[in-house]
Amino acid sequence: MNRIIRTAPVALAAPISLGLTACAGEPEAPAPANAGEWQVVPEASRLTYVSVKSGEVLETNRFTGLSGSVSEDGTATVTIDLASLETGVDIRNQRMRDLFFEISDYPTATVTAEIDPAAFADLAIGETMVQPLDATLSLKGVEGTIDTEVDVTRSGPDRVVAMSSEPVIVYADAFGLGENIEQLREIAGLPSITPAVPVTFSLVFERAK
Repeated sequence: MNRIIRTAPVALAAPISLGLTACAGEPEAPAPANAGEWQVVPEASRLTYVSVKSGEVLETNRFTGLSGSVSEDGTATVTIDLASLETGVDIRNQRMRDLFFEISDYPTATVTAEIDPAAFADLAIGETMVQPLDATLSLKGVEGTIDTEVDVTRSGPDRVVAMSSEPVIVYADAFGLGENIEQLREIAGLPSITPAVPVTFSLVFERAK
């Protein structure tokens, strides 16, 4: 399995809202951040990418269907529902889903990783730490590795936000999608569609009750 995904040297910043509850008397210490299983909160999570056509037209796209978990032993899995792609244009949604991702045969993409839970055990509420991430992206039956860094913030006793420190550049050719891009280009009558896209994410996890 080749390393076919890399990060771009462009830092991202995004506001993270931290909710703290005031309690009378001595507050109870929250459980360590590595205790228990954590589940993705779909409505609070974001996965976006920017496509470039004709060499200069940029379009932001996002997936709304995200799910996944991090187990107590550090096994992390995030599943992307490819049919949930939203480009802002109905016909483009259909073409991307049916012609590019071929969701009838490949309905989901999956990111998996093994992390060290001990690294996050002492993360205090409101504290952020930067951690390297070595993950595997499985898309249309092809696997590629992701080498990047993630900003991890504990935003509450039972909530953690994992956000990409830098965009992850995904190359369509690495997943056998070169012909699919060419097909889209011809149908849309475009001179070019750039085969490399920057991907960013902000994933919110809550401790399973």
